[in-house]
Amino acid sequence: MPTDADHHLDPFTPPHPEQARAQRVYASLFRIAERHAVTDEQRGRQVHASAIGPHEAVRLVTFLLSGAARLDDGEPEVDHADITAALSLLPLVRGELDALEVSLLEMARGRGMTWQEIAFGLGLGTAQAARQRHERLADRVEDPE
Repeated sequence: MPTDADHHLDPFTPPHPEQARAQRVYASLFRIAERHAVTDEQRGRQVHASAIGPHEAVRLVTFLLSGAARLDDGEPEVDHADITAALSLLPLVRGELDALEVSLLEMARGRGMTWQEIAFGLGLGTAQAARQRHERLADRVEDPE
């Protein structure tokens, strides 16, 4: 009987969807970083130099709270007001992410990708699921309330 480690070697055993998705996430981050975020200038293209964006603010508070980032000397500890501020930004971050996803889906279709190819990228099982996701997100982006 093949083990989990053998799944990538056995062409007749389908991979576990969660493992395949996790591997694609890592490979996706590595690919984009290697191709489009090699220098500080390239990495800074999506960030406004003089103001922190909602997504960056939420990530920063999360990283500081989790210990993934350290406070600088003299920097105040993250307090309840910082956490409340980050929580308050989440709907805006979610809206921005929805708008980004709709744009990316529409650009993918414009570049000739099929709904099945898009479904694979999103980790969805069917082309129909990808189309329905696009429709839901597009409706939400048009009417955020």
